[in-house]
Amino acid sequence: MNKIMTPLCLLLGGALLSGCTSSDEDELRAWMAQERANAKPHVTPLEEPKPFKPQAYTASEGMEPFNPLKLIQVLRKESAQANISTDLLAPELNRRKEPLEAEPLDAMTMVGSLDKKGVPTALLRVGTLLYQVRVGNYLGQNYGKIAKITENSIQLREIVQDGGGDWIERTSTLELQEGSK
Repeated sequence: MNKIMTPLCLLLGGALLSGCTSSDEDELRAWMAQERANAKPHVTPLEEPKPFKPQAYTASEGMEPFNPLKLIQVLRKESAQANISTDLLAPELNRRKEPLEAEPLDAMTMVGSLDKKGVPTALLRVGTLLYQVRVGNYLGQNYGKIAKITENSIQLREIVQDGGGDWIERTSTLELQEGSK
């Protein structure tokens, strides 16, 4: 009887295990198959290329593009601009720097002015130090040269680079700071 029971137990166990398999897996497989069938990529078709229509060159309408005179004019214009730019900066690079050129203008405070023997002099505070400056002295990191000193301000001519990389002059002013520490 043991010989009959063993195959019967195996057959019954196999039937039970096949019944125990999850129907969720079958549902998942069915859902995946359905999604694959429904998922169609949407590709927009490319437009036909437009035909190229070459334009005829007519020399009578303007200056010849390969004319050497045209290139010479452009080179002269660029070299003139470069000379103006370097003419501003060259003298500044060839002189000895003054101590106040190491400090930015916003770190300096005008605290007073004097008139020494008819020469206007301004008093500047940088950090904890006090300096006397006159017309012709240099201040700040942009080659700032003092052009005028009044009772209430110092006017400077600075040389800075513009957006195009050219060196230009600009005017800056340091105002008297009353009551500042």
